[in-house]
Amino acid sequence: MVAWILVPTVLRAEAEPQGRPSVSAPLPFADGERLAYDVTWLGMRAGIATMIVQEGHDDRGRQQLTFRMTARSSPTVTKFYPVDNRGVSQVDLESFLPTHMTFARREGKRFNDFDYTFRHHEGLVTAVKDGKTDELPIPPDAQDAMSCLYYVRKVLPFVPGKTLTMTVHHDKKNYKMDVRVEALETVEGRWGKAETARVVVIMPFQGIFLNEGNIRVWFTLDERRVPVRMKAKVVVGSIVAELTDGYGTAARP
Repeated sequence: MVAWILVPTVLRAEAEPQGRPSVSAPLPFADGERLAYDVTWLGMRAGIATMIVQEGHDDRGRQQLTFRMTARSSPTVTKFYPVDNRGVSQVDLESFLPTHMTFARREGKRFNDFDYTFRHHEGLVTAVKDGKTDELPIPPDAQDAMSCLYYVRKVLPFVPGKTLTMTVHHDKKNYKMDVRVEALETVEGRWGKAETARVVVIMPFQGIFLNEGNIRVWFTLDERRVPVRMKAKVVVGSIVAELTDGYGTAARP
């Protein structure tokens, strides 16, 4: 079901300077942003998901962003496959690199607790899964499985054909991943009508859904670059997450 993971790190040279927002450019998301989604499967309401942004400071006084994500199954789906996933990612605002991430996965009979402390200056992450701790190497700019969505919103040029090549540390492994802008599309939903960029995420592991392949995300082309729709194939059919609150005609943060 839902357990958000996109992911980036190393940018390819294919993104032209004039088409790539600077890492120092204004953030497209602000303190207090809250995006809510209805998740459907086979035409049935399968659950709800939320993503929240908070600004603050770490214990050294450095500015940081905290991303909070939750995903819960609907009462109907809970009867045969309960989901209650919760994650928190803390990112240094200056470098836009994650410093700490926790994720509690509750999906069906799977119960896992993850805790990652990133030490980028040492090229290491302290990864704890279900109480077992490992010190593992990471690339210099490794993102976690939650912060990456916001990194994509910030830097990906929404021009058809543009790509990012990414690395993410997930479940004690480093994964490379490609993100590509497929096309520009006008889409409509509860939040209104918007011009969007349809982006495909080449997934080497299970991400926002228990997906069996790639994920497609529709981002608005305005200054907020909001993901208004996400779609992924699963074992049977497809899962679609549709924005219901936080943009357009829906209530803004």
